[in-house]
Amino acid sequence: MRRKRPTVVCLAAALVLTGCSAASTGSTKDGSTLTYLTFETPSLTATFWDTSIAGAEKKVPGVTVKKIVAPSTDRDAYAKQLQASGQFPDLLQSITPSTFATAGLLKPYDQKWVDANFLLPEGNAYKGKVYIPPTNSQIIPEVFYNKKLFAKAHITAPPKTWSEFMGACAKLKAAGVTPVELGGGDPFSASMPLVAILSADVLGKNPNWLKERYAGKVRFTDANVKAAVGKYRTMVKNGYFEDGALGVKYADSITNFTSGKAAMYMMGSWFLGAVPKDHADDFGAFLTPTEDGSLVVPFSVGGSMAISAKTKDPAKATAFAQAWSLDPANYKALIEGDGAFPMLKGKTLDDYGVNVTKVFKDSYSYVTRRNTKVSAFGWATNDDSMPSGLNNAFYAASQALFSSDDVDGQLAELDTAWDAATK
Repeated sequence: MRRKRPTVVCLAAALVLTGCSAASTGSTKDGSTLTYLTFETPSLTATFWDTSIAGAEKKVPGVTVKKIVAPSTDRDAYAKQLQASGQFPDLLQSITPSTFATAGLLKPYDQKWVDANFLLPEGNAYKGKVYIPPTNSQIIPEVFYNKKLFAKAHITAPPKTWSEFMGACAKLKAAGVTPVELGGGDPFSASMPLVAILSADVLGKNPNWLKERYAGKVRFTDANVKAAVGKYRTMVKNGYFEDGALGVKYADSITNFTSGKAAMYMMGSWFLGAVPKDHADDFGAFLTPTEDGSLVVPFSVGGSMAISAKTKDPAKATAFAQAWSLDPANYKALIEGDGAFPMLKGKTLDDYGVNVTKVFKDSYSYVTRRNTKVSAFGWATNDDSMPSGLNNAFYAASQALFSSDDVDGQLAELDTAWDAATK
C-alpha cells in the first residue's frame, strides 16, 4: 500500500486519535504504549486498521498501540506537524523514508530480517538502509479499461502504442463515451496521467533520470520532459477527460469508472481492490503505451511501517512492526481490498487464501515477469524518491496543467522547487 491516498489537527486539542488525546509513548510496569500513524481509504477502512493492530498486539505481549489517523492524503506533511509539536509517532505507515531518515528520525530495520523475508529486500532501501519493509509492490499507474465500452466504440484490443491509444480515445469520444476518467479534485489523483506518461517516456528511456536530476545533469525543462507533458495537454485539449474533471474527487472517480461513465482510468494498481466483483470480467488493464509499443512498468515497492528513532521502547516498536508486516491476515486484506501485490519470499497468491479477479492476476504478472521496470515517477520510496515537498509541487503542477498551456512555466517552477529543496 502506498502513501498518497484518501483517507485538527489539534496538535494541542483535537488530534485524531483512537483512545487517547495526544500522540505519546510511554512505558509502565505493565508494558508500553506506542502511537501509530495510519490513514483511511475506501478500501483501508478504520475496521481494517483496528483489526490489524489488534492482531499484531496479540503477538507482542506488553504492548498497546494507539492509532492516529492522518486527516488528509499527505501523511508526510502530517507527520512533520506532529514532529514539530513534539508528538512524532512511534510507528508511521507508508511515509516517504527520505523525508525523515535524513533528519535522523527513523530507525532502520535489521537487514538480516529483511533479507530473510522479502523478495526484493533492497526494493525501497534509501542510502543502503531499509526503513520500511518491502512487503508489497504496486504499478503506478496502470490503464484500466471497460471492455463493454471499448466494444461500443469498436475497439477490439487494448492499444499498444501511443498513436493507437490516442486513436482509441478519439473513437470513444466519437461514440459518445468519455475516454478517460480523472479524479482531478484530489491532487495525487490529478497527477496520474502525468505520472504515467513521464514514467513511460522519460524514465523508460533513462531509468536514472531522477538520480541525474539530483546530480544536476537533467532538468524538468528539458525537451523530452516537455514533450511528455505535451502529450497530456493534447489529451486535455482534445476533450478526452470528462467535463469538470478538476472538480471530481478521488472516491467519486472510482464510482464514475466502475459504473461505466468513462472507458479508461489511469490509477495505481490499488484500484484492483475496487473492481466490482459481480462484473469483474468487464474490466481489463494495460500499461501506458509508448511510442514504439515497448512495455515500461512504473513500479513501486511499498511496505508497512517506519519506526521512530525517538521511540522510548525500540524493542517493542520493532517487534510490533515486524509482526504486523508478516501477518497473513493483513496480506489477505491488502491483496483483496487494496490491490497490493505481495512480496513475501516463498509464497504464491494461493498461499494467502485470496479471491482475486482475472484483471488482478493479469496485472500481477507484470510484477513477476522479466520486463523493464522503472520507479513510478514521484512514488519511489528508495533513492529515486523526490526531495521533500516536491510531490506537492508536482501535484500542483498537474492540476495547473489541466487548464494551462504554460508548460514551460510549470516545468520551470518544478526545477526551482527541486533546487530549493535540495540546497
